[in-house]
Parts: sequence; structure tokens; C-alpha cells
Amino acid sequence: MPPRPVEAAIALSIVFLCVEIVHAWHGRTGVTYRYPWVVAFAFGLLHGLGFAGALSDIGLPQSEIPLALLFFNIGVEIGQLMFVSVVLLIAWMLRQVNLHAFAWARAVPVYVIGTIASYWLIERVDTIVFQG
Repeated sequence: MPPRPVEAAIALSIVFLCVEIVHAWHGRTGVTYRYPWVVAFAFGLLHGLGFAGALSDIGLPQSEIPLALLFFNIGVEIGQLMFVSVVLLIAWMLRQVNLHAFAWARAVPVYVIGTIASYWLIERVDTIVFQG
């Protein structure tokens, strides 16, 4: 598949997830909360398609792509475990000193990520529509 539409769809998937999180905060559960496995499956395929396209763009031989994807996924899982560990450690430390974050502080990352993904989406759609 052409990379620009795939990249636009990946950015849209991130915007979608941010909107779902904000809606859930307001008591409106969407597809992500009702059918998380469907969303995870679809996003995994979409993001995997983008990564596979990037691997072929850099000239990786077809025979090496499965091994590259395996080790990439292992690296992603290790990175996620490390990130979650750091977040849990910080949360534990904040509770130990009785320092509670402001209510708006938990929304900041979602809005920042959503804003960046929206910019990427607009940028990629612009290249598809206006630069052909």
C-alpha cells in the first residue's frame, strides 16, 4: 500500500483513541471500551502495516522482515514495561509524600498527544490531496 494513506490512517487512529479517552472521562463509553480487542486488533494491523512499509522502504530484504518485526515487537514490549514501571514508581513516590496532582494534570498528556496526532493527520492528508 502507498505509505501516505497508511500514515494518515495511523495518525487518525491516535486521534480516535484520544477522543475515546476524553469521552470516557465524561461517562460516554465508545467502541474502545465496549470492544477493546477489536480496536487493538485493527490498530495493531494498521500500525504493523506502517512499520512493514517502513522496513521495505529502507531496503530490508523480504526474508529478513519477519525477524525484524519479531525483534521490533520484543523491543516495544520491553519499552512499554519500562515506561509503565517508571510511571508506577512516580505515582507511588507522589503518594508517599501526599502530593496529589491537579485534576487537569491527567488530561494534559491526552490533549498533547491528540494535538500532535491531529497535526500529523492534517499534514499527511494535505500531502495526499494537494501534492498528489
